[in-house]
Amino acid sequence: MRDFSVEAVDYASAGPDLHAVREAVFVREQAVPPELERDRADPACLHVLARDVEGIPIGAARLVPPFVAVGSGDEADAEAMTASLDPAPRIGRMAVLAAWRGRGVGEAMLEALTGLARERGWLELSLNAQASAITFYSRLGYLPVGARFMEAGIEHQPMRRKLDGASAIATRDAAVAIVTALAHRAHRRLCIYTRALDPGLFDAIEVVGALRSLATRGGGIEVRILLQDAATPQRAHAPLLGLAQRLSSVVLLREVDDPVDRAYASAFVANDGGGYYFRGLGHRFDGEADLDAPGRARQLREEFGRVWERARPCSELRALGL
Repeated sequence: MRDFSVEAVDYASAGPDLHAVREAVFVREQAVPPELERDRADPACLHVLARDVEGIPIGAARLVPPFVAVGSGDEADAEAMTASLDPAPRIGRMAVLAAWRGRGVGEAMLEALTGLARERGWLELSLNAQASAITFYSRLGYLPVGARFMEAGIEHQPMRRKLDGASAIATRDAAVAIVTALAHRAHRRLCIYTRALDPGLFDAIEVVGALRSLATRGGGIEVRILLQDAATPQRAHAPLLGLAQRLSSVVLLREVDDPVDRAYASAFVANDGGGYYFRGLGHRFDGEADLDAPGRARQLREEFGRVWERARPCSELRALGL
């Protein structure tokens, strides 16, 4: 049960509470100039506020409607420079007091803003994530797009999330982000069909961390990994093999054995939370992904299950001295 609440608020009445949180985080903690904390877009934005059980503000965030310019006075920041070009609503000013981080406040606020966007028929969201928060946003389905930039002395990464269908995955960073999200949103089952644990993807720190968190969550979790080639990751001492050795009842490994299965060119990840990432050519990162496509995710899990049943357990990998 949450020990906090999140609600949409009116800026005219809740402005002091919103700024109290934002100033504590951005100005006093991160040393952002005070004049950059507030801008002319605030009155036009949708705002959410998180409070503890005593009603004290602990988190704040906003959603900038399409084409609303932002910036302090005549000084336009990075959002302002793209406002006239980017029709996607923009999440920003996400701030959680230090004592409340890691307790689900940020995720709850992001969910609330996503709900406000869906109510208005907005089908894509964008944001500029501080570099230290990229993994957080990745877990929630935001994909990196474009190059990083500096704002107020802090490195940022533009990110986007589609709310109405599959997103194209074109880069290694986007692939890492979507696999991280699929692991985070799995309920009890995650299925991974891969040629050889794709270096650059399944050895990425973010992905290994997300799979470790899933595997140690408890509650009957299973991470099933189907390999077309078990020898290559064994020689490379792939990190996931070490995880499978330590958590052998949760992370299960099999190698395809049927010649028909060995000829399968694609690769995919599918969870039981309605999400998938499919790559038509399994040796490439580019493909498509959707976190809210239960039909397609179920189809891939069923296909995975048929191959899993006729695949051989990789018992030799359990003896690795990793």
